[in-house]
Amino acid sequence: MSEAVESLNFIEHIVEEDLKNGYSEEDLRFRFPPEPNGYLHIGHASSICLNFGLGLRYNAPVNLRFDDTNPAKEEQEYVDAIKKDVEWLGFTWDTERYASDYFQQLYDWAIELIKKGKAYVDEQSSEDMAIQKGTPTQAGTNSPYRDRSVEENLSIFQKMKDGEFEEGTHVLRAKIDMSSSNMLMRDPIMYRVLHKAHHRTNTDWCIYPMYDWTHGESDYIEQVSHSFCTLEFAMHRELYDWFLDQVTDSKKLRPKQREFARRNLSHTVVSKRKLLQLVEQNVVTGWDDPRMSTLSGLRRRGYTPESIRNFVETIGIAKRDNLIDVSLLEFHLRDHLNKISPRVMGVLDPVRVVITNYPEGKVELLETENNPEDESAGTREVPFSREIYIEKEDFREEANRKFFRLKLGGEVRLKSGYIIKAESCTKDTDGNITEIQCTYDPKSKSGSGTEESLRKVKGTLHWVSVAHALEAEVRLYDRLFTDESPDSHKDKDFMEFINPDSLKVITGFLEPSLADAKAGDRFQFQRIGYFCVDPDSTNEKLVFNKTVGLRDTWAKLQNK
Repeated sequence: MSEAVESLNFIEHIVEEDLKNGYSEEDLRFRFPPEPNGYLHIGHASSICLNFGLGLRYNAPVNLRFDDTNPAKEEQEYVDAIKKDVEWLGFTWDTERYASDYFQQLYDWAIELIKKGKAYVDEQSSEDMAIQKGTPTQAGTNSPYRDRSVEENLSIFQKMKDGEFEEGTHVLRAKIDMSSSNMLMRDPIMYRVLHKAHHRTNTDWCIYPMYDWTHGESDYIEQVSHSFCTLEFAMHRELYDWFLDQVTDSKKLRPKQREFARRNLSHTVVSKRKLLQLVEQNVVTGWDDPRMSTLSGLRRRGYTPESIRNFVETIGIAKRDNLIDVSLLEFHLRDHLNKISPRVMGVLDPVRVVITNYPEGKVELLETENNPEDESAGTREVPFSREIYIEKEDFREEANRKFFRLKLGGEVRLKSGYIIKAESCTKDTDGNITEIQCTYDPKSKSGSGTEESLRKVKGTLHWVSVAHALEAEVRLYDRLFTDESPDSHKDKDFMEFINPDSLKVITGFLEPSLADAKAGDRFQFQRIGYFCVDPDSTNEKLVFNKTVGLRDTWAKLQNK
């Protein structure tokens, strides 16, 4: 076996094996089949990258098919959001399809199953059907309606389609095996009555097909070669194949379903139902809240599609469910942002510094690099004056030798500027430091080439000129949940683990070069972290989201 083949994941091995056993590359077609009942989340990214990645690997088409069979929960808003997310991740689909495109064909096939005695209309309540289905260790019992005549089933099914029955009163069931060890094979429901307007077909239909009936048949209509699902659908494969047995033509390609493991992310939830609960209960501001695990939330927070694709490639495709630490996703995010983000200076918890021997009213422009990781990014100028802001935590009156920031009698270098020395400080009545008085060495300017400029001091601080600082709203985001697996506790609701400190809103002071920053622009605030401009930002008020810190501090806090 070649080294290249050995490095394939098990899904790719399946495709390679099929190519050896009769498939041609022209036969290959994949699909990503989201339900338009919510926004895509980080868990969907694995499926998107898998299917579209296979398309790129084999130069095969990939369909984007919306499984829109439940008008009670589906909206055009979700369709639009899903398309935007897939495109944002960097993928292009071959054709845009909808299960609703096939409603008539699915209905026609259902009629054929009724005529063959393989489907029947049931009028039992859902509770009675659940009892009659039995248990995993006890066979089910036949419905009292199982042996209706073909003519009666056809007549009632037509009335279901025509809207003559109320919701919940009639369903169409496949007639398979009520004693099957796989409970999904015990006469599964194919159609139910729903008097809801569909976002594409409006009120044309009063009956809607179930997932298991729709999915495999849609794959067959589209001639999808491989239908990849997550592990919870493994037991559905037998039913997938049974339904295909009823409709496939031997002259056409028959799809095959295979399963891979879901990748759950720590300190979040990836259930659309639970994400919707967070939205509806106003725990977050919407599906695109930067604390959400949705792709739109990650995008708004400042994540890059490259970082998510790299994360998905790292965790790979597996056969067993696993909980992935969110720190790994953040590692890939930092790695990419470090390469592409311009460096700027911003002070988020300011204290005023007065440089007493710097001329009053003087302003000079200091040159500083935009990104040391990218020489082509060039340089910019930042204004420097007698009064500047630094971070409060960067000053102490007294400190030990391991504190390399500013302390009384000590020196630090200002980034791209001068060496300053703290001489004294002013406090308010509560003992809080309100101002630090410093002196500077006029000959120590960075890059000037003087002997003084080459003098080594251990600390370098970021700063902003008070007179030129831009005020901005800064939203500091943290993990939405305090527990690494909030929805895995049988005795507790996942909402009990909401982190009360997942968002803090403060006022920051930023260098003036950011005045023209636009929504989506990303920056590294030096010595603090990565930030991006939020869509709420306006010309009058800048709003920044904290994307991620420069280092992973969460693990240290948890250990404490």
